[in-house]
Amino acid sequence: MFQIRKQIQRLYLSSALGSLSLTGAWVALLAARGYSLMEIGIAETVFHITSLLFELPSGVFADVFGRKKMLVAGSVMRMIGNVIMVASNNLPMVCASIAFQALSYNFASGADSALAYDSLKLAGEELYYEKYASNQLILYRLCGGVSTLCAGLALFIGHRQAYCVDVLLSVLQILMATTLWEAGGQADGCSTGCVLRDLADCFCRSFAFLKDARRAIGLMFCNSFVGAVDTLLLFFLQAKLLMASMPDWALGMALLSMELGGILGSRLILKCGRLRYRLVFLFMMLLVCAGVCMEHSGSYLIMTAGGFLAALGDDALQVCTNTILQNMFPSRQRATLLSVESFTFSVIMVVLSPLAGALFSRW
Repeated sequence: MFQIRKQIQRLYLSSALGSLSLTGAWVALLAARGYSLMEIGIAETVFHITSLLFELPSGVFADVFGRKKMLVAGSVMRMIGNVIMVASNNLPMVCASIAFQALSYNFASGADSALAYDSLKLAGEELYYEKYASNQLILYRLCGGVSTLCAGLALFIGHRQAYCVDVLLSVLQILMATTLWEAGGQADGCSTGCVLRDLADCFCRSFAFLKDARRAIGLMFCNSFVGAVDTLLLFFLQAKLLMASMPDWALGMALLSMELGGILGSRLILKCGRLRYRLVFLFMMLLVCAGVCMEHSGSYLIMTAGGFLAALGDDALQVCTNTILQNMFPSRQRATLLSVESFTFSVIMVVLSPLAGALFSRW
C-alpha cells in the first residue's frame, strides 16, 4: 500500500511539473510577437493534426512497451519543443515547436491515467480513481493558472527567456518520470517480430472492443466536444481579454480565475455521483455554451466570468466521463483506448480550430 501511495504521489508531481510553465499564456505571447489570431489558429491546428496522427500509436506503444517509458518520452518531446521555440523567428518554426508539444501530450495522455488506474487496481483500490482523476484536473488547472499568472512576467522578459525556464522544468519532469515503476507494458525483452505482433494485436483488440462498445464511443465524443469548445474559448480569451482593454497586469489574474472554475467543477462532480450521465452532460454543455456567449459581450469582466463557467463545466464532465470509461476498459489495452478518446478530441479540434479563429476574430 505504501508503494502505491508513493507511485500516485510521483504521478501527481510529474503532472504538476508537466503543467507548470512560464509560457502558459502562449497565445498571448504569440500575439505580442505580432502573430495574428488566424496564424495562431493555424498553429493550434498543427497541434491537433500532430495529435491526430500520433495519438493512437502512442497509446499502443504505452500498452506494449510500458507506460513509464512513454511518460519519459513525452517529457523529452516537451523539452525539444521548448528549445525550438527559443530559436523560433517565423511561423514554420513556431508550428514545429507546437508539433513537439503535441507529441509530448500524445505520449503522456493515455499512459499516465493507465499507469495510475492499473497501479491502483493491483492494490485493489480502483474506487480511489475518481478522486485521483479529480485531483489530477485540479493540479492541471492550478498549475495552469499559476503559469498564466506569469503571463505578465513572460511578456516582460521575452519569449526566449521564458521558454528557457520551461526547458529546465522539462528536465525536472524527465527525472521525476524515471522514478515511477511500471504497471502495464508487456513487450520487454521480445524480438522485433514479437514486438510487431504485440503492437498489431493490441491495436486490433482495442478496436474489437470499441466495435461492441457503442456507449464508450458516445461518451468519448460527448466529452471531447465539450472539452474542445472550452479549450478553444480559453485559448482565444488570452488575446481577446487584452483586445477588450483589460490592463496587462490583470491578464494573469483573469486567466487564473478561469482555471479556478475547473477546480470547482472537478470537486463538485464528486458530490453528484447519483446523477445520470445525460443530465450531467446537458448541464455542463449549457455552462460551456454560456461561456462562449459571454465572450462576445465586449466586457472583459463578463468574458472572464464566461471562461470560469466553461472551465467548470468542462472539468466536471471530464472527471465523470473518465471514471466511467476506466471502469469499462480492459487493462491490456487501457492506454490505447484512452488515446482513442484523445484522438476523438483532436479530430474535433482540427475542425473547430480554424473556425474558432475566424469566429473569435469578430466582436
